[in-house]
Amino acid sequence: MKNWNTFKKRILVNKPIEDVYRCWSTKSQIETWFLEKADFKSNNGERKPDELVQKGDKFDWKWNNWDFTEKGEILEANGKDSISFTFGSGGNVHISLKTIDSSTEITLIQDEIPTDEKSKMDIFVGCITGWTFWLTNLKAYLEYGITLHSKGLKQEDTTDLVNS
Repeated sequence: MKNWNTFKKRILVNKPIEDVYRCWSTKSQIETWFLEKADFKSNNGERKPDELVQKGDKFDWKWNNWDFTEKGEILEANGKDSISFTFGSGGNVHISLKTIDSSTEITLIQDEIPTDEKSKMDIFVGCITGWTFWLTNLKAYLEYGITLHSKGLKQEDTTDLVNS
């Protein structure tokens, strides 16, 4: 029987673990390959663009080409190889990094996904497909200095894009 409340994706990126971690844990980097805008706030105020997020930080994430801002929380951030965050109604996302030779293996696990019929398609299938693209986009950014996603299109223009 299919487990609809969790999935795992992995990818190998030819970059040091420190570079990969910063892509997940700083405003300046996550806005390059994943989000249009990311704001992280600690109890003391807004985090600087290159400052690492910390456990308990709150965030506002504005998606590319989609008029929606996700609000959430950093559940874990150890500063080197692990970060977890809430993912709206889609549960939680856990990122683990491991050095393999001179590369970094990224393991992404999304769990606590609701298992009603609508969530199976909208969240499980939507996110498993989405993360496949975004992990590939992160690899392209880190290894080749390019991103594969489209930026600046109006929402009504993006429904058929493979790279939104």
